[in-house]
Amino acid sequence: MPPYDRDKLNKIEELKSKLFNKDYQTKIEHRDSFPHFQKKEVMDSWEKKETAEPNFREKFFMKTSMFKKFFIFSIVFFVLAIGYASYMFFSKSNAVSNDNIDISVLSNAFTAGGEDYPLLLEIANRNNSPLDLVDLVVEYPKSSQVGLSQDNEHLRISLGTIPAGGIKNESVKFILYGEQGSTRQIKISLEYRVEGSNAIFVKDKLYDVSISSTPINLSIDAPTEVSSNQDINLSVKATLNATKPVSKILLKVDYPIGFQFISANPSPYLGNNIWNLGDLAPGAERNVSILGKMIDVFDGEQKVFRAWSGSQSPSDKSLIDVVFNSLEHTMVIKKSSIEARLIVNGVSQREYAVDTKTPIQGQIQWSNNLETKINNLEIHAKISGNAVSRKTITVGQGYYNSSQDLIIWDKNSQSNFAEVNPGDSGSVSFSLSPLSLFSAAGGIIFSPTINIDVSVTGQQAQSGGAITQLSNSESKIIRILSDLGLSNKAIYYSGAFTNTGPMPPKVEQKTTYTIVWSLSNTANNISKAQIRSTLPPWVRFLGPFSPASEDLSFDASTKEIVWNIGGIPRGTGITEAGRTVSFQVELTPSLSQVGTTPTIINDTILTGHDDFANVDVRVNKTSLDTRLLSDPNFSVNGSRVVE
Repeated sequence: MPPYDRDKLNKIEELKSKLFNKDYQTKIEHRDSFPHFQKKEVMDSWEKKETAEPNFREKFFMKTSMFKKFFIFSIVFFVLAIGYASYMFFSKSNAVSNDNIDISVLSNAFTAGGEDYPLLLEIANRNNSPLDLVDLVVEYPKSSQVGLSQDNEHLRISLGTIPAGGIKNESVKFILYGEQGSTRQIKISLEYRVEGSNAIFVKDKLYDVSISSTPINLSIDAPTEVSSNQDINLSVKATLNATKPVSKILLKVDYPIGFQFISANPSPYLGNNIWNLGDLAPGAERNVSILGKMIDVFDGEQKVFRAWSGSQSPSDKSLIDVVFNSLEHTMVIKKSSIEARLIVNGVSQREYAVDTKTPIQGQIQWSNNLETKINNLEIHAKISGNAVSRKTITVGQGYYNSSQDLIIWDKNSQSNFAEVNPGDSGSVSFSLSPLSLFSAAGGIIFSPTINIDVSVTGQQAQSGGAITQLSNSESKIIRILSDLGLSNKAIYYSGAFTNTGPMPPKVEQKTTYTIVWSLSNTANNISKAQIRSTLPPWVRFLGPFSPASEDLSFDASTKEIVWNIGGIPRGTGITEAGRTVSFQVELTPSLSQVGTTPTIINDTILTGHDDFANVDVRVNKTSLDTRLLSDPNFSVNGSRVVE
């Protein structure tokens, strides 16, 4: 082995002996050319390494942008400014506080409705600063309505400046309305400014005033309990209680649902519930009597009537501008002990309209609504009116007394009427017909009416042998429709126009005809009258009509002819001059119509409103063809189309 290799091997062996020798210590030499390393501690176990977090101040400034810093600074400044301003305002130095402003009312807490009410006010400024540009605003109800609303009156008074520690007295006058004993609320507002500010500050105070008396006293005299279909009388009285006269006073009565107005004395000024009481002097009275009934109501229902009075609105004559007083009256619906319900031609309403050709079938449905029996039940039906055909009155199982125009059902004709048990019910019937509305001997019957008044009576036995008489009633008014007549005819050889063309009509040749509409009317005035008809495709409207003063029009797109008549007075065409219009049409037959009698005008319909019966009326007339049955010179051979 070479010497070099032996030396190398010896060194390796020497290193091994040092490495495995536990007593061997390594000699550490320091050299200036190498850095000095700090001795580190070695952990006995693994632990989670914690990352050093920056403190809040470092984190805030690292993550907050310049804009956010500015925004936060602004908020802080704003909060400080608000705090400073609040401190300056509410401090007891030179600031103004609402708590240091007193509004005292020196007036009475009551007044007479409709009279001047003086409102005396004392305003004290206990602040150390003056109140500038002070306005006093007084808001009070315009009418007798409870509480403040948008229709309130406003009074504004300028008070100028109220110095620090100063007192200002002010007086205003106005008029309050309301029911006696009611309360009206007044709102008193003080609007002011303070030095160095443009803001308007407000101090409010509410004050209640009692109404010791009302300018118009209202009273309603009416029953508190009523039965269905029973006549009701309401008496409303208005009395001027003020010391000064008033003008243009209205009275309005609001009816509950189910109330059927029949009549009133005096007649209403507008509709069926507004009366013009005119000008009233102190102590003057006005009375209104209203007749009606409750229909389609149920046992136990409460119905409220309300009366209003006040001055008339200058802009709308049907409205109350300022309400002086109002009053309610409550009625309770109570099932009648004994009931008789009249039905005419299947209809139970109080007023019914029928034409002269329709018979009147009457049925009276009766019932015992008590829990005890009724003895000697009787039903009477009184028939009256200027349109009754007395000879046509027939009664089923009853008796008609013609001297009294009275139909009677009692225990003689109805054996079960002698004793009617609780809950028993039944019906009786009769029939009649109206008179003809025109006769040569009697002329025209104006406002033709048939009245049927039904009453039912019975006896209820009480303890001790006493007898209680029971009764109920119901009535119906039957208005007879006017006989409105319409005559339509087609002519060729006569009339207002000269007609041309072949007779009988020929294929593809023109033949003209004159159409005549005539009106008649008997008993009642007719309004809003109008006649309508159309032309078939093979007929053309020529245009002229007579008289030219009539309102006749033709629509070429629909081929409709309209005659706007307007009013048809009673007696037209009978005792007064008739009313007629004529116009020309042109027929051009086709090959397909050979041997036929083509229609030259379709069905004609007359409509209108019967003012007395208060119902719409309608008259239909069938179409007209080339058979000119109304033309005296027409030959029957001239009706069918030829080639």
